[in-house]
Amino acid sequence: MTPINILLVEDNEGDILLTVEALEEGKITNRIDIVKDGKQAINFLSKKAPYTNVAMPHLVLLDINLPKKNGYEVLHFIKSDENIKHLPVIMLTTSSSEKDIIESYKSYANCYITKPVEVKDFMNAVASIKSFWFSIVQLPITAIL
Repeated sequence: MTPINILLVEDNEGDILLTVEALEEGKITNRIDIVKDGKQAINFLSKKAPYTNVAMPHLVLLDINLPKKNGYEVLHFIKSDENIKHLPVIMLTTSSSEKDIIESYKSYANCYITKPVEVKDFMNAVASIKSFWFSIVQLPITAIL
């Protein structure tokens, strides 16, 4: 299996730790880069300093409620940039608001997952991401710049 690069855009330390742990428990031996606000995410994806030499992600896990630029702004940036608009974006957020769900899909999110409150359920949700996105779906590995 080709290694998959994941960009996790999350500002909550607890959710970062749980997500990374769940990905590691799921035997995902991929690279996981973490940025903690929307501006960092855009700089990362644009390869602006200090991210000039980063490996581009094959999959983005994106929270909505972020400092500096929110998840929608990051999603709009991704989906309007010809070089990266093909990147699958999973909205991984605490919001279960119908408005947020609709806005995410209108902005071309590839899927929307509400973070469960219970740790076990959260771990299962991340495991389902691994199961679907790494076992069933074919990601555009060679299309990444």
